[in-house]
Order: sequence, then structure tokens, then C-alpha cells
Amino acid sequence: MKVHLDRTLCDGFGICAKHAPEYFSLDDWGYASLIGDGTVPEADRDAVMRALMDCPAHAIMELDERRPDDVARPPDGADDPAARLKVESNEAEWGFTR
Repeated sequence: MKVHLDRTLCDGFGICAKHAPEYFSLDDWGYASLIGDGTVPEADRDAVMRALMDCPAHAIMELDERRPDDVARPPDGADDPAARLKVESNEAEWGFTR
């Protein structure tokens, strides 16, 4: 598991440092800082997840380990988003007329 702390969202509640002091420290004004690179071993996962879930400002995020190549692409012709664009040629379908 890997986490990221967005310091611009932190409001200084300090709950993260209470739940996972090995991963979050507080500066002189009470705002959180991430200790290390955000990598969390399985043994500490529960404490860090508790800090993430209890953060009132939602400043802690779990980073997804999947890569773009891991996601299966839809088959050709499957639900093309461009087909749903609202343009002049299909304005009657989406409810706008001039």
C-alpha cells in the first residue's frame, strides 16, 4: 500500500498523527507531514487506513498500484464516448432547439 498526503488540503486536526505516528508528523502549526515516501507495509496498513478514513479534510489518499497497461481496453466499437457528444447535428436528441 502507498499513500499520499496533500498538504494543501490539511486543516491541522492531527488525527492522522494520532492513529499512525510512524507515518505522519505535525509541524509547529499542527499541519501534517508524511514521514518517508508513503510506502506502508501490510503490518501497518490498518493504522494508516484508520488515519485515512478519519481525516476530516480528506487530505490522505491511497495511491492505486495499477498501471494504465493493466486496465483492459474495451473491445472495438464498444460505447464510444464521442457518440454521446452534444453537437448541432444531434441537438434534437438532447433537448435543445434554437
